Order: sequence, then C-alpha cells, then structure tokens
Amino acid sequence: MEGSFFSFHFLPPGLLQIKPAPSSLTSCGTTTYPRLCYTSLSAHASVIQTSPKLLADTALAVTLSTARSTSSLMSKMVQSHGLKPREVAAMQDSVEELSDSVDQLRKAMGEMTQIKGSNFRLVMNDIQTWVSAALTDEDTCTDGFAGNAMNGHLKTAVRARVVNMAHMTSNALGLINSYASLHN
Repeated sequence: MEGSFFSFHFLPPGLLQIKPAPSSLTSCGTTTYPRLCYTSLSAHASVIQTSPKLLADTALAVTLSTARSTSSLMSKMVQSHGLKPREVAAMQDSVEELSDSVDQLRKAMGEMTQIKGSNFRLVMNDIQTWVSAALTDEDTCTDGFAGNAMNGHLKTAVRARVVNMAHMTSNALGLINSYASLHN
C-alpha cells in the first residue's frame, strides 16, 4: 500500500518546472487516471502552460493519436493467421468500434477549433457527446474479449491497448469537462 501511495504522488521528471495553477497540467490530478494524464501530456507542458483550452486540446490530440495507432494495430492483428473464428469475429467487431471511436475523436478535435464565446455551450456539448461516445465504443470493443473463449495472449494484448486508449479518452473527457465548467 505504501509503495502505491508514493508512486501516485511522484511527478515525471521535468514536470516540476511547471508552476502550479488551477488550469495548468496540475489539472491532471483531477482526472480518473492522473499518472497517465501526467505522462501523456508532460511533453506538451511548455505549450499548454496555464491554458485550460490548450490542455483540453492537447489531451484530445494525444488521445486521437493513440486511438489511430491502436485502431491501425487492431486492423493488422485481425489479419493474423491462426486465429479462431470467435477471435476473428471479436477482432472485427473491435476494429469497427475503434474506427467509430477515432471518427468521434476526430470530430471533437475539429469542433475544438470552432469554439467562440457566442457558441461555446453548443459546441462544447457536441464535443462532450462525441468524446463520451468514443469512450463507449472503446468499452464495447473490450466486451468482445470477455470470458474464457478467447486466446489468453491475444486477449491480454488487445485489452491492454484498448484499456490504455479508454483511460486516455476518459482523462481527455475529464479535462474537457473542466474546461467547459469554466464557462458556466
């Protein structure tokens, strides 16, 4: 227990240079997966600085990039030889779900550039809906790998990647929601 307490509170190297501010990368502490948030966004801290919009933008961009690479890898894995019919079906379903997730994250990313004072609430609602839908698709992808019918190695590899992607999406949604709450 003690080890996990300390690892949870340590920041990655270089992050200590950031001045704590409610809207800076320290906002990662409010996400569901703060350690992943810090590690995935710390390379962008100098750009983000204290901007809640840049934090939400960057979190979404990093999540979209991860989603694209995960979707691409899954598309390649579905063509692997030696998969059982059940595994092929689950992989194909997962590829479809992840493709939808990438689409929704891409739409949300595009909408982030359209936010203005006059349309903030309307556009932000769309962004939140799309990112939430992307998270649902990612969760649905992992459902096909439940139970013991799947190959252990394949199941582990797929779940690890998709769960990481879902955690990043969850964090992005949390940061988007924080940004949105500043305008209520």
